[in-house]
Amino acid sequence: MTQSSSDRPLQTALLQRSPAWQAAAERARRLAGGRRTDDVSDATAMIEDYRLLAHDLARARRLMPGSRAREYLEAAYAQAHATVHRTATHPGYALWGFFRDQIPRAVSELKLHILWVTLLFVLTVLAGHWLVSTYPDLIGLFASPALIATVERGEFWTTSLLNVVPSSILSLQILTNNIVVSLFAFCAGFLFGLGTLYIIGLNGLMLGAVFAFTAQHGLDDDLFRFIVAHGCVELSVMCLSAAAGAAVGEALIRPDTPRRGAAFQRAAARGGKLLAACVVLLIGCGFIEGYISPDPDFPLWTRLTVGIGYWVFMIALLRGWMFGRSRGVAPVET
Repeated sequence: MTQSSSDRPLQTALLQRSPAWQAAAERARRLAGGRRTDDVSDATAMIEDYRLLAHDLARARRLMPGSRAREYLEAAYAQAHATVHRTATHPGYALWGFFRDQIPRAVSELKLHILWVTLLFVLTVLAGHWLVSTYPDLIGLFASPALIATVERGEFWTTSLLNVVPSSILSLQILTNNIVVSLFAFCAGFLFGLGTLYIIGLNGLMLGAVFAFTAQHGLDDDLFRFIVAHGCVELSVMCLSAAAGAAVGEALIRPDTPRRGAAFQRAAARGGKLLAACVVLLIGCGFIEGYISPDPDFPLWTRLTVGIGYWVFMIALLRGWMFGRSRGVAPVET
């Protein structure tokens, strides 16, 4: 395409503005990549640069469509556009939105996995209770010899726990162990969901078996008193972590995208958000299990209040109600 002679003065005048283009491109590069400026004049200049590049690019496309000047302006304008329209980052707002929107959305997308994992856990608890109630010798498959000997003497194994380990140390040990278990339950689901069956099934059988065994020796009330304050949330967190892992395993078996790797990444990212909420909840569980559960001075009504209250707190956290989300409002895509 040839240009008329009348366009040549316009081309020359346009090319004379190249120093302004270079300054605009340099400013855009400096402010790109998440870097911010405290200079208002610098930010204002970036807006003016954006307008300049947009105007000159339109003229270059008409006057010099196949020139290097047009290509340079295309690149400079694209970088300026990305810099000007970059989303503002506020760590506090980002964290607030994470708990208000992203975690509730992850819970909503995983609700079927959470339902069947919870059902599996309940069924295995009942199965473990029935097995040991019917065949008492099977307790050796689920409990250590020391625990069995202590219960057979009519003693509960946590009675003198605080006399041996301070509450602060015990709480930290429990928190660390609970986080490791939750991470393992999540990662085990990557084995096409088979790991989830193992973790949930084993823990359910153990809980039911120990309850049946302590009931045979009149200590089931003591066991209930011990676990009710922290167990409501701790066992729920285990099921949540396992459900998130199972969803990753399902993504490997039957991906919802053309590429299996993309399906795996999406499921892992979604499960990771739920796992972050689980870690927050486990901090409270560690505190309760270290300071309240083994202390005989706390009556049953206090333990029930703490256990049920913290479970309601968990529901409010996972649904986003604590961060301004109204009930019945669908999570917003971000």
